[in-house]
Amino acid sequence: MGDKITIYQKPTCSKCRDALSILKESGREFDSINYYDDRLTVEVLRELVRKLGISVRDLLRADEPLARGTESVDDDELLRLMAANPDLIQRPIVVRGDSAVLGRPPERIKKLLDN
Repeated sequence: MGDKITIYQKPTCSKCRDALSILKESGREFDSINYYDDRLTVEVLRELVRKLGISVRDLLRADEPLARGTESVDDDELLRLMAANPDLIQRPIVVRGDSAVLGRPPERIKKLLDN
């Protein structure tokens, strides 16, 4: 597995701040991407879903008001909605090489770093 580590996060999110602390404490270099400032494209989101090993729908923050009425929306449209509305994306996402985890609970990040 490659050593490049990237976190996709929102600075005001407490879980993202926890994930950043774990990464800093690990002593490893990592890139931090605030996906509210640097919007994720549909292609990047599709690649993150692949690395996470989850469905597109699992990346959706279903409790967000913008997610209402998306039950019958296909994956391509969900990805477009998430690219246009970052609040719809689960966070934080930590990528290491060709693997990724959603950083909730934070123990997932530690496992990713230990592999």
